[in-house]
Amino acid sequence: MVLLLGASGLLGHNVLRILLERGVPVRVLLRPGTELLFPAPDVVRGSLLDYGTLLAAAAGCDAIVNCAGTTDMRLPRTEDFLPVNRDLPALLCRVLDATGIRTLVHTSTANTVSSGTPGWPADESAPFAAPFDRSPYAISKKAGEDLLLAYAAAHPDRRVVIVNPGFMLGPYDAKPSSGALLLAGWRRPLMAAPSGGKSFLHVRDAATAIANALKRGAGGRYLLTGESLSLREFYALQAQVCGYRQRFFTLPTPLVRLAGRLGDLLARLGLRTMLRTHNTDQLLAGEWYDASRARRELDFPATPVADAIRDFFAWRASSTHRLRR
Repeated sequence: MVLLLGASGLLGHNVLRILLERGVPVRVLLRPGTELLFPAPDVVRGSLLDYGTLLAAAAGCDAIVNCAGTTDMRLPRTEDFLPVNRDLPALLCRVLDATGIRTLVHTSTANTVSSGTPGWPADESAPFAAPFDRSPYAISKKAGEDLLLAYAAAHPDRRVVIVNPGFMLGPYDAKPSSGALLLAGWRRPLMAAPSGGKSFLHVRDAATAIANALKRGAGGRYLLTGESLSLREFYALQAQVCGYRQRFFTLPTPLVRLAGRLGDLLARLGLRTMLRTHNTDQLLAGEWYDASRARRELDFPATPVADAIRDFFAWRASSTHRLRR
């Protein structure tokens, strides 16, 4: 039995789907008020930050998969991210100690790793570096990683796998989360975006690697990254996949930086906005990663990003969700 946390999100839904397809018994712990997009046979409800709830949910399980995370980039302070991104991993270590569960697969982010260069893509040994080391989200995720790595070093009988996904796209993105980037450019005749880029991948590839990690992999960190594309290249690919024409305009870097500074001012006045310097700096950066360790040890697939775009829109069209900007 696997205890799955964070099943209501994009990645969690895809992990749950794969585990159910494989016939793996899964127990899902859902926060009150959250729902799944498809039924699961064993669902319990309670706070992810309550030790007693976690301990009861883990009873009879032999592994835990944690896909839960606070990701709202409008949150102004690192402290806003810490309860789920750092304190939950600490609670899970206590659960491992109390239950004897030996396997934990924890989801972090590729942004805790330096983004590398086209000629020297970063692997898991690369340090935490700018611009991500100024992001409250990434700082909180790094804190959770450091805690788990220290726990694993002190408990060699436990297998702690940390996965570091890039920018995931695909089905079951109900909010949407990362799919908002796709909807922002969908069928717009003119699209403008900053000069940076992301490492894009199909969410099902990340979910497959996580499911495989229950039985495979030595432990430690695994980058789950894909195609490094600038935003210009990404939106050109989306237009090609979706069958429309679009002109693209790269926003001037000084304008993007000015927007970040204005957002910082609004935040000091108490307004929540994603336009913060630590966010806009990331939109000006490229991302180049080496995921060969995960390909080798976790059988991490490499689905084309075009398929991820296609699958996102196909799922939105076939579900109760409607395409809207």
